[in-house]
Amino acid sequence: MSAFTIAAAQYPIDEVRSFVEWEDKLARWVAEAKAGGASLALFPEYGIMELTAANAKARDDLAYSLAWLSDHRSDIDAAHERLAAEHHIHICAASCPMRVGDAFHNVARLFAPNRKMGEQAKIVMTRFEREIWGVSGGRELTLFDTALGKIGISICYDSEFPMIARVLAEAGAKLLLVPSATDGLTGYWRVRIGAQARALENQFYAVHSPTVGEAPWCPSLDSNRGAAGVYGPPDLGFPDDGVVALGALDQPMWLFAEVDLAKVDAVRAEGAVFNHRHWTEQSDDALAGLPVVTQSLL
Repeated sequence: MSAFTIAAAQYPIDEVRSFVEWEDKLARWVAEAKAGGASLALFPEYGIMELTAANAKARDDLAYSLAWLSDHRSDIDAAHERLAAEHHIHICAASCPMRVGDAFHNVARLFAPNRKMGEQAKIVMTRFEREIWGVSGGRELTLFDTALGKIGISICYDSEFPMIARVLAEAGAKLLLVPSATDGLTGYWRVRIGAQARALENQFYAVHSPTVGEAPWCPSLDSNRGAAGVYGPPDLGFPDDGVVALGALDQPMWLFAEVDLAKVDAVRAEGAVFNHRHWTEQSDDALAGLPVVTQSLL
């Protein structure tokens, strides 16, 4: 299929008291996405941190929260796998810490209705992750070949670096998922502008899903600002401003939108401009022989 409905969560961080309570919440959200016609449901970065409310030490200790969630990831993933199969929907789960040797990565997982799952670790860490939390970056990019089409994931800060999305676009991605967690509007706008820029440069869809709301009990996600968005290139077949759909700022909700990957092929072949095709004209090799001339206007 080339056209399908995607649901991007504006996901509230709730003080869940048990794994069962969290699982019930997840089931409600997935059921609502399916009821809205979605074939893919996108959850935000670190949305799983709300589960630490169920454990006193994980709730209060940032370092321990990573280990505790990593140790429970098999149960977390099993819940997503079951819901993806039950509702026949693809689910990009809220990213979760994963122990890798002596380090932890921030890992999103994409679950298919056939119970298969793939992973994408965040590549570039924010200052909070590097300097306070001790989360490190992954070193591999994943192209998800799905029944819906070829999909890439750029987690939050990764969306602000063009080469990450470009590698995925050159591998065949026509849809980029951008799960995020930002504690202020400046962070939200950085990720949103990054997502829109990546959609422009690569002439594909970029879909943004943020955490929202106040969670003063959660040291990693105490404040959450943002709005979900579905973006494309401002060109043939897309809105003039490239905004396919946009959620209501800071409100818990699903944002639903139709994406049609055939429009990606069309704009890359017949658009007013060919950003995707002309990318190499500003590569290191292409610019290596060009002199930089200083002209004084003093």
